[in-house]
Amino acid sequence: MYISWPTVALAAIALPLGVVTASDAVVWLWLFGVALLVGLDVSLTPSPRKLAARREVPGSVRRLEHVSASVIVANPTPRHVHGLMRDAWQPSAGAPSTRHVLDLPAGEMRRFKTPLTPTRRGDLHSGPVVIRVSGPMRLAGRQLSIPVRTTLRVLPEFASRRHLPSRLARLRELDGRSAVRIRGAGSEFDSLREYVIGDDVRSIDWRATARRSDVVVRTWRPERDRKVFILVDTSRHAAVRVGDQPRLDTSIEATLLLAALASKAGDRVEVVAFDRAVRARVQGVSGPPLLAALANQLAPIEPRLVEADWAAAAALIGNSLSQRALIVVLTSIDPAAIESGMLRALAPVAAAHQVVIASADDPEVLDMMKARGDALDVYGAAAATRFELERRGVGDRMRKNRIDIVSGGPDEIAPRLADRYLELKAAGKL
Repeated sequence: MYISWPTVALAAIALPLGVVTASDAVVWLWLFGVALLVGLDVSLTPSPRKLAARREVPGSVRRLEHVSASVIVANPTPRHVHGLMRDAWQPSAGAPSTRHVLDLPAGEMRRFKTPLTPTRRGDLHSGPVVIRVSGPMRLAGRQLSIPVRTTLRVLPEFASRRHLPSRLARLRELDGRSAVRIRGAGSEFDSLREYVIGDDVRSIDWRATARRSDVVVRTWRPERDRKVFILVDTSRHAAVRVGDQPRLDTSIEATLLLAALASKAGDRVEVVAFDRAVRARVQGVSGPPLLAALANQLAPIEPRLVEADWAAAAALIGNSLSQRALIVVLTSIDPAAIESGMLRALAPVAAAHQVVIASADDPEVLDMMKARGDALDVYGAAAATRFELERRGVGDRMRKNRIDIVSGGPDEIAPRLADRYLELKAAGKL
């Protein structure tokens, strides 16, 4: 049971009443009368155990999108029910209000909608449905928690999809749909056309020129059906916040954009989330179902506070690939990368494949480097500058081992990685 605020107010009257009358008997008599009314009100309250409740939620929703979760409450009793209903959710569900007024006639049911705007990626678990049935005098009532639990999967926001149209336009140019010529090892012959000033003389087709009266050049297009292997680091480095979200969320954004672009280019995409073991894997999926599969598999992944096993990651890559491929590793570039054995493990892989490491820079480090307000800021700037120099040194060592580096802010890393993919595609290095 529960008591309402009017009951508390009635009980509080006993204090000034006792002061005025200077009699303990009057106070106790007053409190006894209030307790009697409360007991009578509870006895006349319909039992909430006779009510039925069920939830209806969509299967999934993207982060920061609006959705409604419904609770259907049925009243099979012959009595009219008044009270409150609370639809409990986690705070990250973003529900502005979870309380609903319950006014349920006998033999009817009502649907109560709770608007949700999830602020975190992952699985949202609902709490119980709490029903308070008020008594006829509204002094007290009965309360029941009904364990009607459900799960709402919050998919990655994929805010980087705004960069996709411009990259697809560049991809169409590379594919020969616009007047762009590509020359390089590993590219496929597309067509012949007349020579114009500025064309590479090495692209002249002398046999075709001999058959015509004009000089003819070959045009090329990127190869299709190449393998793009994306490894998402889910170790402790992925838990570091860069900007307003963990590095893992930034890596997922870059993964979705690159996968969408590579799929449109006709390449085969495989994505693995890894720290010391495989946390999620998507392979053998192409076309429109690819992004849905990636979002669903990566949504519940959370960073683990362990060191990544790069030797096992290199073995995983070797067992998954039988021909030259583009390998993209989304992780952090810092001095700890050398200590964890990442360079030692990936250097042999780079000898057989095109390896790109993408790392999101922490904007707070860049801000610390510029701060000069007081002595503490100067020391902080010195520490940030030293860290940045060490990070650049790590990048130089990786480039010497034929490992490409892509870095940028949380909002820049996804489009920059897509641009690097297009550059490699245009140069015929895939």
